[in-house]
Amino acid sequence: MPAIDPARLPADLLPVIDALCATGAAVSRIVARGPLGQALGAGVGENSDGDQQKALDVLADEMFEAALRQAGVKYYASEEQEEVLSLNASGRYAVAADPLDGSSNIDVNVTIGTIFSVFEAKEGANESFLRPASEQVAAGYIAYGPQCLLALTWGEGTLLYVLDPETGVFALADEKMALPKAAKEFSINSSNRRHWTAPVRAYVEENEAGKTGGKGKDMNFRWVGSLVAETHRILTRGGTFLYPSDARPGYENGRLRMVYEVAPMAFLVEQAGGLATDGVTPILSLTAEQLHERRPFVFGSAEEVERITALHG
Repeated sequence: MPAIDPARLPADLLPVIDALCATGAAVSRIVARGPLGQALGAGVGENSDGDQQKALDVLADEMFEAALRQAGVKYYASEEQEEVLSLNASGRYAVAADPLDGSSNIDVNVTIGTIFSVFEAKEGANESFLRPASEQVAAGYIAYGPQCLLALTWGEGTLLYVLDPETGVFALADEKMALPKAAKEFSINSSNRRHWTAPVRAYVEENEAGKTGGKGKDMNFRWVGSLVAETHRILTRGGTFLYPSDARPGYENGRLRMVYEVAPMAFLVEQAGGLATDGVTPILSLTAEQLHERRPFVFGSAEEVERITALHG
């Protein structure tokens, strides 16, 4: 039995998406058990990029690798792995993933998720991923929260699926997610204010001024610390997300990875009618040059993203 309602899916993508969904459903069950299961939030070391790994980071990575191998995927690039893994020499697709986004939230029961991107595989492993973000053929995230949700695009809009706990199948809930053009909320880690560039600071101060400032309306501030949770809220009711570059060592290009996080989320957002940039340049016009390269990321309601671009001059 498929793990996702196949009615709208392109037939050639179905095996890959089905494998991702089946694994996401399995991860969801593990997450739901929380402390009754393994010590999922325990630190187990660092990944190749120097980030702290939780036990569930490693477990989820192993689960997705095994599922994609079984589904015939040619290459698998993971945020948790230093190099691209070759899975099937004759495979058609290359999949990049952040197997568990927001893992610092595991122990406090905040929504975490999986982010993925699908490309037509090229001959070489790295070249299958180091290419224009516009060449993605599908992208999505699975959110492990009060409901287990899948947001998915293959270039014909962004669709929302919900995991039905009675059937174990991701059922279509919204065939055309539409991100509102205006916004009343914005998301940024304000503890880093002292490190921001002038355009970012100016945008936040505009929002803080509310009705008394040039914006003429009050704005609400949100920050979860989980890209999947932030993205789902913004896709659902509008808003803006900023993870900019700043003056701290190691943050000159922001902190989010182009291949595993930024590019797939940009594809989803733009297919829902929003915009996604690095502060100035549209993400989907950019090309990753390294597997784990970082990129500043601004996305959300079109009017707000355009305002941020204008502030950058």
